[in-house]
Amino acid sequence: MMGYDALRKGRVSEIGRAYFITTVSKNREPLFNDLYVARIVIKTMKCLHDENYVNSLSWVLMPDHLHWLFQLSDSRLYEFETSLSIVMKRLKSISAQDINKYLNRDGSVWQKAYYDRGLRDNESLKKTARYIVANPLRAGLVDNILEYSHWDAQWL
Repeated sequence: MMGYDALRKGRVSEIGRAYFITTVSKNREPLFNDLYVARIVIKTMKCLHDENYVNSLSWVLMPDHLHWLFQLSDSRLYEFETSLSIVMKRLKSISAQDINKYLNRDGSVWQKAYYDRGLRDNESLKKTARYIVANPLRAGLVDNILEYSHWDAQWL
């Protein structure tokens, strides 16, 4: 498994570029099997989209991890520029606070690191989105994606 520093090496934030992010719950705990906990993460992603940090294109929240395809937004209304690290820090910190409050606990919800891959200009966003939302099928969680409630894609 790749260490935290290895994941950060060469990381670049480019406004307008699409990124495929994977982040995992602490110790791969299946926290997101709880409907309310899953909805906290989904609400946080929606807020990041609505607050113009990202243009959310596709995502799936699995029992112990998140796959998310988004473009970094270029029209921030705040004093700082959007970057991958800002987006991920906000996602993890806001959702962790709300999850811990709901579960009446303290401590980490997410693993420290995350995996990111910037899509190349010639890569299909739709193909990547379909790959992301098909994760519950490949994992054997459902037989039809319509049976799984924690996903969305701009085109589907």
